[in-house]
Amino acid sequence: MLEFAYPFAFLALPLPLFVWWLLPAQRERVSALRVPFFEQITAAAGSEARAGAVVMRRRRLQMLVAILVWLLLIVGLAKPQRVGEPIVRTEAARDIMLAIDLSGSMDYFDFPGDDGEDVSRFMAVQRVVDRFVSERESDRIGLIVFGTKAYLQLPFTRDLDTARALVSLMEVGMAGPRTALGDSIGLSIHSFENSEVDDRLLILLTDGNDTASDMTPINAADIAKLNGVKIYTIGIGNTEATGEDRVDFDVLEKIAVRTGGQFFNAEDETTLQQVYRRIDEAAVADVRTQSWRPRISLVHWPAGAAILLMLFAYAGLLTGSKMRGSGA
Repeated sequence: MLEFAYPFAFLALPLPLFVWWLLPAQRERVSALRVPFFEQITAAAGSEARAGAVVMRRRRLQMLVAILVWLLLIVGLAKPQRVGEPIVRTEAARDIMLAIDLSGSMDYFDFPGDDGEDVSRFMAVQRVVDRFVSERESDRIGLIVFGTKAYLQLPFTRDLDTARALVSLMEVGMAGPRTALGDSIGLSIHSFENSEVDDRLLILLTDGNDTASDMTPINAADIAKLNGVKIYTIGIGNTEATGEDRVDFDVLEKIAVRTGGQFFNAEDETTLQQVYRRIDEAAVADVRTQSWRPRISLVHWPAGAAILLMLFAYAGLLTGSKMRGSGA
C-alpha cells in the first residue's frame, strides 16, 4: 500500500500559478523592427544582439516538462512510502527465575518417574524443567543453582536454547552438598533488581531444609515481598528424614504464603509436571501487544525522475539550438 508521510506538501502544487498571477513578468512596449533570420544576420556581421533583441518563444513541450518536474518534486516532498502488512508482536511482561537445589540428596533414586520406575530426584527435575523452559515463548528465564552456596547460572534472557543447554549441563553436587535455601532467595532478589516488569516470579525447588544460609528463608521471603517477587515453592523428598535429607514443607509453605505465591508437594514426575503447569496458569502474565507496519521510502523515484526529465529537456533544447544554427 502506498502512503505519503507528508501529504500536506501537495498544498504547494498551485504555488507556480500564484506566483504567475501575483508576480507577472515585466512587459515593456518599445519600437522595434522585425527582421527575418535575425540570428543568422548578427552571426554573419560578427556582432551580438542586445537584451530584448531576440524574442524567445515558449514551446508547449517546455511547459509540459516544467509542470511534470514540479509535480514530481512535490510528490518527493510528500515522501511516498510503501507500507507492508502489519506485524504484530505479543510479549508477556514476566520474568521467571528458576532456583534448583543441587545438593547431594538430589541424587537419590527414590522419585517415581513417568514409566513407574524410580529415577533420581534430579533426573526427574531436569526433564520437567527442560520442558517448562522450552514452552516459555515470550517470558524471560533466569537460572540459579544452589547447594552449600547459591550461584547465578543464567541472568534473565529470552534465549531459551541457552537456558535449556545449561539445564542439561547441571550436575548434582556442583554447588556443594548442603542446602542454602535462604541465600538462593536472596540471590534471586538481587537478580530482579534490574527487572523492569511487574510480574516477578521465583520458582524454588528443593528436597532439603536450610542448613547453610547466612539469611533465614523466612527473612529472605519478607525481603522478596518488599521487592515485588512472588515465590512458588516446590518440595520433593522425605519429610520424616533427618538432617540434610529432610525437606521442611512448613517452611516452604510459609515462604510461598508470605510472598503471595503457592506451595506444592511434588510426589512423582507426573505431579511435578502438573505443578509447573499450575504455576503457569496461576501466574498469568500481563501480555503486551505491539503492532507496526514496515515502511520503505520511495522518495528516490520521483526525485530521480524529475532530474532525468530536466536533463533530457535541456539536452533537447541544446540539440534544437545547434540544428537551427547549422541550418543557417
